[in-house]
Amino acid sequence: MESNLKKRFSVFMWLSILFFLFVILTFPQWITFFYPQPHRDLVFSAAYEYGIDPYLVFAIIRAESKYQSEARSPAGARGLMQIMPETACWIAEQQGISDFNPDELNNPETNIRFGCWYLASLKQEFAGCVPLMIAAYNAGRGKVNEWVVNKKWDGDLQELEKIPFAETRRYVRNVIKNYKAYRAIYAGS
Repeated sequence: MESNLKKRFSVFMWLSILFFLFVILTFPQWITFFYPQPHRDLVFSAAYEYGIDPYLVFAIIRAESKYQSEARSPAGARGLMQIMPETACWIAEQQGISDFNPDELNNPETNIRFGCWYLASLKQEFAGCVPLMIAAYNAGRGKVNEWVVNKKWDGDLQELEKIPFAETRRYVRNVIKNYKAYRAIYAGS
């Protein structure tokens, strides 16, 4: 009986070691399942055009739509980067696009380009402070400017609890987690 138990334990130990080695040796391959790069060429093209880190774009897409180009929020935000139709119309106007239709937000190319343009405008407004950019993407630039001016939150990741909106606190945490993961997985390759 004791010999049988030792054999089982030995087999279990060897299987555990093999599994551990498999995980370590294939880490980059299996982790990409959880952090894919959908529409990679579109993301990289638009991100570079507007001076945005493409991994931040992927992090936002993951948080906003879970990579679903037809996603629609209860508030009406649409597409991969969950852009509100009013915001999209403003972006189109800023870009000199006169015949924009909000239904185009379900088109990945339009959605990603508009999302990257918007992030670039937030980057400029918030002097490249990524946490403030992310918060503004969620809560709106006006609210985040208000928080900064009233010294409620200055973008410090160590003080996320100071963000007045619980939803925005969770959103910033989630996008930062996604962003760190994307950078760790892909930035070196």
